[in-house]
Amino acid sequence: MHPDTPGRDTPLFIVLNAASGSSDAQTERERIESTLREAGQRYAVFAVENPKELPTIARRAADEAQRHAGAIVAAGGDGTINAVLQAALPTGRPFGIVPQGTFNYSGRAHGIPLDAAEATRALLGSTLKPVQVGLVNDRVFFVNASVGLYPQLLQDREAFKQQYGRNRAVAMWAGLRTLLRQHRQLSLEIEHDDRVELVRTPTLFVGNNALQLEQIGLPEAQDVGQRRLAALILKPIGTAALLGLAIRGLLGRVGEAENVRNFAFRHMTVQTMSGRQRSLKVATDGEIWQADLPLHFRVAPQTLYLMTPTG
Repeated sequence: MHPDTPGRDTPLFIVLNAASGSSDAQTERERIESTLREAGQRYAVFAVENPKELPTIARRAADEAQRHAGAIVAAGGDGTINAVLQAALPTGRPFGIVPQGTFNYSGRAHGIPLDAAEATRALLGSTLKPVQVGLVNDRVFFVNASVGLYPQLLQDREAFKQQYGRNRAVAMWAGLRTLLRQHRQLSLEIEHDDRVELVRTPTLFVGNNALQLEQIGLPEAQDVGQRRLAALILKPIGTAALLGLAIRGLLGRVGEAENVRNFAFRHMTVQTMSGRQRSLKVATDGEIWQADLPLHFRVAPQTLYLMTPTG
C-alpha cells in the first residue's frame, strides 16, 4: 500500500551513524537538528555510537515510525543506509536519506543533496518516489552486491580509511593496492532467466543503482528500476588487464571490455561448481557478511517509497 505523502506533522525517526563519513559527527547532528527545530518539525534521533548496535537501533526506529505513522531516515554512508533500509523496507513507511560517507550513491542517484542541512531541508515537503530494492537471500541492497574481488577491495579500503582517513584519494589508493595482489578465482554455477552458465571469475558484481552503472559504462543501467538488476562477471585475467579494466571503469567504458560479461536479469541463483562450499563472503552496499549458498539475487517484492526533493 502506498503511504501518505509526509507532511509537517509526520514525525521523522532518524538513525544517525556517529562514525559514518564525518570528521565531526556532533557538528553534523547539530546541523540536522537545528534545521528541523527551525522548521518546527517533529523528530527523534537514534544515535549509533557502536556500529555493532546499528541493526538493533534501526529496528527500534522502524518500529517507532510504524507505531506513530512516521518516516524513517538514515543519516550516514551507503552502509548505514543499507542497515536502516533492512529494517525499514518491511514496514512500508516513507524512507529518507541524509547522505554522509565517501561515495553516496544512494543519495546522488535520486537528487538528494550531499550537504547535511540541505538534505534535511529536502525531507520537509518531499515527494515520495517508488524505488526498487535488490535482495541477495534475505539481505537488501540499494546500490550493489558482490562476491569475490570486490568484497576484498572494500575490506582493504575500510582498513586504509581507518589508518589514513575517509576520502576518495585514500579509497582509490586502497583499491589499487588490492588490484596489484594475486586473486582467487571462483568457480561458479550461475542460473538466470532459464539458462545455466559455468564460469570462473575473480568477481561477480550485481548492480541496482543506475548512476553507478552509468558511470562505469554498463548499458544495463537503463534496465535497473524496471524490476531488473544488472550483473557483471569478470573473466579470469592477469594484474595488468585488471588495472586496465579499472582505468576503463574510471573512463566509463567497462561495458566495452572484452574480458567482461554483463547482462540484466530478474532472478539469478549462484552456487559453487563443487557444491561442497556452504557459504561465500558477500558485500552489500559496502557491508561484508558471510552468506549461505546458494545465493539468490532478485528484486524485493516490496517497493521502497523514498523521500526525494520536490521540483
